[in-house]
Amino acid sequence: MFGGLTYLPTFLQVVHGVSPTMSGVHMLPMVLGVLTSSTVSGQLITRTGRWKVFPVAGTAVTAAGLALLHRLDRTSPAWETSLYFLVFGLGLGLVIQVLILAVQNAVRYEDLGVATSGVTFFRSIGAAFGVAVFGTLFTRALRDNLADALRGVPLPPGVTAGSLLHDPSGVARLGGAARSGTLTAYSDAITSVFLYGVPVMAVAHLLAWLLREDRLRGSVRAPDGSETVPPNPVERSSREECARALSLLATRQGRREAYARIAARAGTDLSPAACWLLLRIVHYGPVAPALLADRHDVPVPVVATAARQLEEQRLAQRDGLRLGPTERGRQVADRLTRSREEELAGLLGDWWRPEERPHDLAELVREMTTELAGSDEEWRQMNRR
Repeated sequence: MFGGLTYLPTFLQVVHGVSPTMSGVHMLPMVLGVLTSSTVSGQLITRTGRWKVFPVAGTAVTAAGLALLHRLDRTSPAWETSLYFLVFGLGLGLVIQVLILAVQNAVRYEDLGVATSGVTFFRSIGAAFGVAVFGTLFTRALRDNLADALRGVPLPPGVTAGSLLHDPSGVARLGGAARSGTLTAYSDAITSVFLYGVPVMAVAHLLAWLLREDRLRGSVRAPDGSETVPPNPVERSSREECARALSLLATRQGRREAYARIAARAGTDLSPAACWLLLRIVHYGPVAPALLADRHDVPVPVVATAARQLEEQRLAQRDGLRLGPTERGRQVADRLTRSREEELAGLLGDWWRPEERPHDLAELVREMTTELAGSDEEWRQMNRR
């Protein structure tokens, strides 16, 4: 990725003579490829829990993209460069975020923070090392190419093969055979860098086949942006890393989806809002639904519909304005409570084994349960009203 970001704009600006702004525009197919493949692979991993196929395919596609980039020259049309950039980006997008998931899925809970920061650290080292090595290869190839291309060719005053090696702006002062030879030297030197990258990606492809595909924990299926870009080191503890992933449940959409799964586990046809309301009134006592909607910024019609569903199924009954659970409602709430813990346990996978359950992880699960059901203090404040 950093080889592409470093040398493709140079190729476009020097060899094809486009402006820095337009070189960025020409790079958009690569960005589009990364965005498309990373998004699609993330969605497929979330749905299937399978991830190994993506780094295997991604390293192969990236190697093919590098080989295609090596084919570029001074006469390559815009459609060809865009197509090769797109292939290169598609391969990168299949690898960048998936390997974060693989590492997070392979370690014990207490090592999660160290593993995540370790991946980003070594990616930073790899990026710096790779760009430095490819820069050395590029400079060496360009020096030899310029020496061959300009041997015996008259040059304007102040322009030499050495000056062109370090300052490509001198190309504008050249003409005729000198200009043609210099542009060819730059083109061949830059594209040779991508050819050197092919064996590296071939090795990565072989190593990808050796990865062990363990069952993917639900809590590691959504790395954030800081974990997928090499130069951004991540420094979070295991608890913070796990909380970041589970915090998706705290969003309104996350709660809705979580309660839909909880209801299905419990064998009830209650809506997500009705499950949420039933658990609250069972654990914290009767409350007026209108006050609940006002306190938690939930639309009044949603709460009213949930309350009506509970009453129709005889899971709750009115006492004035307040809605309280029936005995049958308490039984259903018990099933929902067990299902809720199973849902969180499913997200945590083998980190949630009772015999070695970390204390801070158990505390985190209690906090997430509070996020899903609400706190006792909030309930007392509403009941005072």
